[in-house]
Formats: sequence, structure tokens, C-alpha cells
Amino acid sequence: MPLALTGWETGLLSTAVAFMIFALVVALVVPRSRPEFPSKYLGWFIAACIVFFVAQMTAVILLAEVGEEHEEVAAGETEPTETTPTETTPTETTPTETTPTETTPTETGGTETEPPPAAAGDPVAGKEVFLGAPACGSCHTLADAGASGTIGPNLDESQPSADLVVDRVTNGQGLMPSFADSLSEQQIQDVAAYVSSAAGG
Repeated sequence: MPLALTGWETGLLSTAVAFMIFALVVALVVPRSRPEFPSKYLGWFIAACIVFFVAQMTAVILLAEVGEEHEEVAAGETEPTETTPTETTPTETTPTETTPTETTPTETGGTETEPPPAAAGDPVAGKEVFLGAPACGSCHTLADAGASGTIGPNLDESQPSADLVVDRVTNGQGLMPSFADSLSEQQIQDVAAYVSSAAGG
């Protein structure tokens, strides 16, 4: 994770490093040659501290927003791929229903059976969501995903149901925020299916 920094994370880190270098120079280097520092330069020193502080906070706010936009774009790119097969299925079924009467029940039955698994979630896709942008493993422990976070509940011990996972990811609770704005409904269903099937395994 620390080695795979995005552009906005690099900008945020650069601002923080500049602030730290300034603090170290002022605290350790300058006093050796000017023991009376800041004395008459107190006003400039305070102004520089304020500028660095404002720059750091601005970087945190603005660059974090840029990061969220990138995550939303990435989530948006994933959604059409998942939606396309679902939209194609009804189109193929419609002509078949109109032409032969005998074939209609068989194929309609097949088509009706397909959406429930999609709605229930795909554990394989859910594992990718768990390991992806929301960084679930930074807060939760789940052996199957190699995650050992300690901020949130240990999923291997609590073994939550899929419905409970959907509720917590959608609405949040306590320290856990809601991911309804950053994950699609399908992604939430997928990660719920993955966690409920992998927990305790």
C-alpha cells in the first residue's frame, strides 16, 4: 500500500514532508547558529507556521476530495461492466417469448432464476471490493482476505449474515461510515456475499 501511491496521495505526502522539514530545521538547525531565535523574528516565524498549517490542512481537504472523485470514477467504470450482461439477458428473452409458446416457460424460467443470484451478490467480485478502494481490511480482521485490522469487529469471530453486512456497509454504525455514496448497490451485495461466506472459514 505505501509504495503504490496515487497522484493525490503523493501531493498530500509532499505537503506533509515540507511541513516536517520546516519544523525540524526551525527546532534543531537554526537554534545552533542563532540561539536567540526567533526573538525579533517572532512575527515572521508565527506567520510561516500559519502558512504551513493552512497549506497542510488545504492539502488534506482538497486532495482527499480528489481521491474520493477518483474512487467514484473507478466505481463508475466497474458498474457498467456488471450492468451490461443483465440488460442483455431480457433483450434475448423477449423475442423467444413471442415466437414459440412451448419454449417460453423453459427460457423464462431460466431467465428468472438468473437475477436472484446477481441480487444476492457474487462472493468472487465481493472479495475484490473488500480488498479495493474502501480498504475494509484496514479496520476488520478476515483471514480469507489476509486482513488483520483491529478498529472494527473481527469478522471471523462475529461471522455476520449477508443482510447485516449490507445494512452496515449501506448505513454505517459507530466508527464505521456509510459507503452508500462510494459503492454501487451491486458492489455492496457482492461484498456482503463474500464476507458472510468467508468469515470464520
